Amino acid sequence: MPNMQKGKTPMPEQPPLQRAKNFSEVALGYTDEQAVSEAERCLSCKTRPCVRGCPVEVPIPEFLGQVVRGDFQMANDIIKSVNLLPAICGRVCPQETQCEQLCVRGVKGEPVAIGRLERFCADYGLENGEAAAPDCPKNGRRVAVVGSGPAGLTCAGILARAGYGVTVFEAFHKAGGVLVYGIPEFRLPKAIVAAEIEGLEKLGVEIRTNMVIGRVFTVDDLFEEGFSAVFIGSGAGLPSFMNIPGESLNGVYSANEYLTRVNLMKAYDPASETPVLASRHTVVVGGGNVAMDAARCALRMGAESVTIAYRRGEAEMPARLEEIHHAKEEGIIFKTLTAPVSLRGDENGRVSEMTCVEMDLGEPDASGRRRPVVRQGSEFTIPADCVIVAIGTSPNPLIRMTTPGLDTDKWGCVVTNPDTGETSRPGVFAGGDVSTGAATVILAMGAGKVAAESMMKYLSQ
Repeated sequence: MPNMQKGKTPMPEQPPLQRAKNFSEVALGYTDEQAVSEAERCLSCKTRPCVRGCPVEVPIPEFLGQVVRGDFQMANDIIKSVNLLPAICGRVCPQETQCEQLCVRGVKGEPVAIGRLERFCADYGLENGEAAAPDCPKNGRRVAVVGSGPAGLTCAGILARAGYGVTVFEAFHKAGGVLVYGIPEFRLPKAIVAAEIEGLEKLGVEIRTNMVIGRVFTVDDLFEEGFSAVFIGSGAGLPSFMNIPGESLNGVYSANEYLTRVNLMKAYDPASETPVLASRHTVVVGGGNVAMDAARCALRMGAESVTIAYRRGEAEMPARLEEIHHAKEEGIIFKTLTAPVSLRGDENGRVSEMTCVEMDLGEPDASGRRRPVVRQGSEFTIPADCVIVAIGTSPNPLIRMTTPGLDTDKWGCVVTNPDTGETSRPGVFAGGDVSTGAATVILAMGAGKVAAESMMKYLSQ
């Protein structure tokens, strides 16, 4: 019989005041008993609505059924048949707006904790030894993947399983893309990312780091080297700024730079070669997941106060509710309906305070969201000796500048057929943030899967 409790089985976590001072993972994971109890809440619906909500179409009822039986290894194998990065997805995917949003248990209570159970199964596989990588006889065709983020890794894994020789070109010195430079350790331990990547290497994927495509090689060079097709999954790493007075002062960072220094370059280590300035009062501008990550990192880096300034209301924040909840628990201050208008520095050229205005929500804009309007006479200042700008990113222009005939839109995103990942260049495919702008890990993975399947059709002609 199903477990008819209305709420999800709670996930154990570090206490807020303890975790705010360390970079260890916040969520501690289910025990075997908790996982079985939560999986028993699944009704095994014949229509499987949850699967429709998953961009990579994980067979959710099937893996949950194996959890109920206590066969956690089989559950993990079922997930990995379609999702090559489950330990990552179980931690960072917005399940509440995807698979869990369609779960029928959510009609009269909380949906089944699909993401937590995916994480549990994946961690079980990593800790207890996964099945040997399948033998993938090579078919003699070579493909290049630009970028080792979630889109590139997914595309590479699917192609390697199908027998293609896959080489991934990564600009940084470590593979993983946004998974290693953008998402903090306390949300996604880097050992988990490394383990998932190692699994792809066992399939035969070659990863070459310090390879900036557009500088070391161009896309055309890759074809000349003998690659039959190229997938571009280079992400959206070019930060946007506010364009207000004082934004060039010391102590002002883009969220990309700040998170890269902290996550990839380990700025929390006193011996780090790329530190960040010590701060007493940090202000993060923005309301998405990146803003939450930057704010929570700043707190762990020793700031006395961390404030999030967002020009709309909390209801309009694009960040996951879980991230907002965790940030509030840890003591981060939220100033919504607040927009910075200028920054002022001290005698040493370091930012010292931020001038803001209060906002009201007016009529909806083209996206359907209510447009923020300045409330006249509402200026105020707050102390800020560190400002982190997290208001969006766009693709780096390097690839489009060095690839003739590659169509891009007005935001610099590579134009693709969303059903196939094809670009305007024959044999060149793209997916993830480079074609959509900054989005989620699982949507990038879905795009990598679509492109891989289309590349195989293209190469079989």
